[in-house]
Amino acid sequence: MPHKGLHLAGLVTLITVGAAHAALAQSPRTPWGDPDLQGTWTSEAELSVPFERPREYGNRQRLTDAELAARQATLQKQSASDNADFDLETADRSNAGAVGSATSPPPHWLERGKASPRTSMVIAPPDGRLPAMTDEGRQRLRQLRAGTFAGGAFNSGAAFKGPEDLSLWERCITRGVPSAIFPTVYNANTQIVQAPGVVAITYEMIHDTRIVFTDGRTHVGGAIRGYHGDSRGHWEGDTLVVDVTNFSPKADYRGAGDTLHLVERFTRTATGLRYEVSVDDPHTWTGPWTAALEMAAQPEAMFEYACHEGNNSMRNILSGARAAER
Repeated sequence: MPHKGLHLAGLVTLITVGAAHAALAQSPRTPWGDPDLQGTWTSEAELSVPFERPREYGNRQRLTDAELAARQATLQKQSASDNADFDLETADRSNAGAVGSATSPPPHWLERGKASPRTSMVIAPPDGRLPAMTDEGRQRLRQLRAGTFAGGAFNSGAAFKGPEDLSLWERCITRGVPSAIFPTVYNANTQIVQAPGVVAITYEMIHDTRIVFTDGRTHVGGAIRGYHGDSRGHWEGDTLVVDVTNFSPKADYRGAGDTLHLVERFTRTATGLRYEVSVDDPHTWTGPWTAALEMAAQPEAMFEYACHEGNNSMRNILSGARAAER
């Protein structure tokens, strides 16, 4: 597939990664000679970064020291509120509103105590804002979200007819690509394991694992579609570049479905791992765009995320909907 417009991401990569990458005297290598990206990486601090840049920052990608201090103070205040009147041993809440609701996760699960100086995850266009959606994209987004909690069906009283009316994330099937690598409340870890000709990427959120072949094979045929698409990688210097196509029409990345095309870049830096994803889908957005994460090494083990909502909560949701109909 063509990579029109994605040259912009390459320019951004050179500018933003160059300084940190130059600090590495010698990028680590695997025994077979590929750049070594292996390890567990966390984007926990990036949870403090808005996806799109607030307009008051203009084209500025970093906060000032004073702005960063204010962000850190806000996070500390939020953390104190999360933990207020909460018994960590019994999980009893005398002030459930501090956490969100009686079914919210316990506050010590939450990963929003660290601040990043970045002003947005979107780095291209330069203003850090997503291009406008096309009419086709807006219509698809409405259709994809119509029956989900995200779309407001629960709050509006609309009945859930069946499991398909809930999103893939709500059903504990997948958070999708590239959504799974971006932090959301908790489970911000990503583990990378390599072997000759292949890279495996495991996301803590819903424990998805992707296989990226780097042995030169081409994409599978267009009739084969998947929730994670089809990933083919190659090395450009010390950067793993992954071309992702063949998404399922059931996939939902911000309203994009089977026409989604991604180019991902994974690069070791002096401080961790940088991830960039360039998105090109003229059926959904009026132009290409790029988002990035700065990930730190995570020394702790990554445990399995046992997502039980799809086993238990969905039964309750559907039986509640049938009771409401009666």
